[in-house]
Amino acid sequence: MNAAEQPGRGVLYLVSCATSSTPLIYDVLSAARAAGWDVHVILTPSARPFVDEERLTYMSGHKVWSEFQRPGEPDIWPPADAVVVFPASFNTLNKWALGISDTFALSWLNQYTGQRKPIVAVPCFRAGSGLDTHPALPRSLRLLRRYGVRVIYEPEKYPPKNQAPPEEILAALDELCVQRGQA
Repeated sequence: MNAAEQPGRGVLYLVSCATSSTPLIYDVLSAARAAGWDVHVILTPSARPFVDEERLTYMSGHKVWSEFQRPGEPDIWPPADAVVVFPASFNTLNKWALGISDTFALSWLNQYTGQRKPIVAVPCFRAGSGLDTHPALPRSLRLLRRYGVRVIYEPEKYPPKNQAPPEEILAALDELCVQRGQA
């Protein structure tokens, strides 16, 4: 790890869902580490086949999690200072907006939403797929924004799947951290 990658910003949970954009998590992880975040990766169970968990463990320096720990296992997770959800799937967005915590990732998202931690979510799915025009999507995005989540959903700016670049995601996170007095 070089000096530019020394953690100093705090703990960042990077939550990744199963979409065709999931392999871009490596770029977000690298950018967050370079920006000084101590990154811990959480995958939804469906996202696991889309990535190389050993590579993510090596890049982050921490075990990748996707399942709840068993009773009696020690809680080794440091509390997060901020969260990035990239890519955010249609399924996760809708469950999260409703407060459903049926996966390890959703349980953390709901917990940190309730604690008003800085959270940036980037929905990634193809325009014209039907998911982008489903009536549940605007409602869920509206609810998440009302809860204080910064949602980057500008498919016309980031076509075709709203794959916002890591720099934009981290800039939105920095802005949110300043607003919340956590910079």
